[in-house]
Amino acid sequence: MHAQTLRQYDRLGLVTPSRTRGGGRRYSQRDVALLREVQRLSQDEGVSLSGIARILELENQVAALRSRVAELTAELDAVRAASGRVTRVFSVAPSGDVYAARLGERPRHGRSQALVVWNPTRSS
Repeated sequence: MHAQTLRQYDRLGLVTPSRTRGGGRRYSQRDVALLREVQRLSQDEGVSLSGIARILELENQVAALRSRVAELTAELDAVRAASGRVTRVFSVAPSGDVYAARLGERPRHGRSQALVVWNPTRSS
């Protein structure tokens, strides 16, 4: 890859290499893999540099969200293990509103709580 290309990618923030004391760029293995992906998207797929920047941004967001989901899952597992049982349940009103309630507690909403049974074998 040409040095000017590397400088441009650095200016655009596509790749941010570490620096030596003299100001030279030092690329890690992760940086090199990222540079190869940028080059592939640009040359093979014809994606513009702004498009590549957006793709990389979205990939970083996905990675952050996956990490957060893993954290929340671990936290939920810890709460369940500590309590030994589920302490909250959720119900949905006919309007589509979701209510959180304690186990055994009925949600309070003003609509009818009537149960309607539909039997498809009967004809009206």
